[in-house]
Amino acid sequence: MNKTFKIYALIFIIILVILALLEVNKKEVTDWRKNFDVNQKSPFGLFIFNGEAKHLFKNNLKKIEQSPFEFYNQHKKEKHNILVVESEIDTESWYRIMDEVSKGSDAMLIVSNIPKEISDSIGYYDSTVSFEEQNVLKLTDKKFQNDFIKLDKFPSGRGFTYIKPNVEVLGKTVEKNNPEQANFIKAKFGKGNFYVHSEPLFITNYYLLKPGNIKYVQDVFSYLDDKETLWFVEGKTSESQFFMRFILSKPALKYAWWVFLGGLLLFIFFNAKRKQRIVPVIEPLKNTSVDFVKSIGNLYLQEGDFHDMMAKKAQYFLNKVRMDLLIDTQHLDEEFSKKLQLKTGKPIEMIHEAIALIKKGQDPYASVMKEDLEKMNKLLDEILK
Repeated sequence: MNKTFKIYALIFIIILVILALLEVNKKEVTDWRKNFDVNQKSPFGLFIFNGEAKHLFKNNLKKIEQSPFEFYNQHKKEKHNILVVESEIDTESWYRIMDEVSKGSDAMLIVSNIPKEISDSIGYYDSTVSFEEQNVLKLTDKKFQNDFIKLDKFPSGRGFTYIKPNVEVLGKTVEKNNPEQANFIKAKFGKGNFYVHSEPLFITNYYLLKPGNIKYVQDVFSYLDDKETLWFVEGKTSESQFFMRFILSKPALKYAWWVFLGGLLLFIFFNAKRKQRIVPVIEPLKNTSVDFVKSIGNLYLQEGDFHDMMAKKAQYFLNKVRMDLLIDTQHLDEEFSKKLQLKTGKPIEMIHEAIALIKKGQDPYASVMKEDLEKMNKLLDEILK
């Protein structure tokens, strides 16, 4: 295991430990954003309303994922209901809604703010009329006097500051320190009607889960006639097409993905440095002396000149004795034998036999056989070990 791999492994383990500690100590954080998203289960999402809407409208509800402008350019509808819940709608689409209402349709607008020119055409002005932390929504009709909703979390405080004479007030906001303010109105427009509610919080998850609040919601929508209702939810129900949406939607997979990216970045960072160029392999020079000696030896063997080879082997041996053992080789007598025996530790008989063969090799008139050469070569090599 090299040093670089150990560094990567250590960094990776440290990151995993940190993420584990963060996960263990993580506190659940509530998302209080007013997203009004039909897919969100956060307090101010519309997940519950989306699930109950079909029953509320007696299975006569159709969700439209186009803008009103695009939809009405492609479809011609008889009298119907229009539902808009806190959506960003372009001005041309508002005018198409007004055109449909003028022909006899009814529109329920549950919005905190729409373009001023549209609200002015309908017959009211809206603005923030209160900054109280709590208020109560109630309806003006006596048959609904026992149905109300208490807003105790982030009410918008929106209301209608000016209402034209032809506009009917259907609901109000009640506060302790402020006079009652209209928040739900009905405005006659051509052959149809606009129903505008300025506080969309009352249909969010947080308030629908509280006991008794569903009755207020049913009362509000009871003003619409029993006919087909088109709910324009452009940008709310369309699922994200991002290829990582599933991984990022699961906490465990999301953490794994970020750890993978972090490890990849660390790997790229540490490997971005320029590495040493590969050192080429240089073949060592061949020892041609050995090949030369082998060639000469083969030549002598082919010629069969064993006497000359013994003489040269004897000469080489005596030279080694003089240089390495510092023994005089001028006289190969008994004194020479004893000195050689003392310095090499070999048996005296072996030394005597070797000296006899050396002398035989030095004698130009001696008869030498191949066996003599082999025996002398073996003895001399053994003595010099």
